[in-house]
Amino acid sequence: MTGRSDERTTPGPPAAVPPPRDATVAYPGGLRARWRWAGSGQGPAVFALSEAGGTLQDLGPLVSPDFDQLCRAELRIDGPAGTWSVRLASTIHDEPAGLVWDDAGLFVVKYGFHTYGFESRSGALRWSHRSASPLIAVFGSPRLAHLLVQAEIETFALEPDGTVGWRIAHSDVVADASLVGGRLVLTSYTGLVTAIDPATGRSADSGGH
Repeated sequence: MTGRSDERTTPGPPAAVPPPRDATVAYPGGLRARWRWAGSGQGPAVFALSEAGGTLQDLGPLVSPDFDQLCRAELRIDGPAGTWSVRLASTIHDEPAGLVWDDAGLFVVKYGFHTYGFESRSGALRWSHRSASPLIAVFGSPRLAHLLVQAEIETFALEPDGTVGWRIAHSDVVADASLVGGRLVLTSYTGLVTAIDPATGRSADSGGH
């Protein structure tokens, strides 16, 4: 006769939650940025070390009514014109990134699915744009009249007022993007490499290899 075991598995300790990540970056124009970001529901940890001074706005509601439960990031800019900070939200875990768009007077941020255009001097939000897929990179150049935004399944150009100048869709998911030699070079998850004219969005070569 086979007896029934009453042994039970004792749950182990909960997995440790990674602490927020932190980075300080110097940008052209004398701008110094401090970034902090973390995973879902960790907003209090991200904001625990927020510095006083300057303006502060929380743009989480632009992403979701439940933004406090999402991944959060905070950006603080110190510059010649003063200090400003913004708090952002993302539905996916992502590392925020920014660039200075001198011609438009903007500090541009990509985080999750969203691209934001802030006035470099004041931090006022001039526009925001949501992509249909997660963002990989954002590129700006003095030779371009628009901003290049690369997402996993599309490339599009944003004008200084945040409107879409042109958009192209991709049949394969883009894994990497770089602006090299006047071309936007894309590498897909399957290894296909293509080049795009960053001014027009048209193909800059005969295909991948």
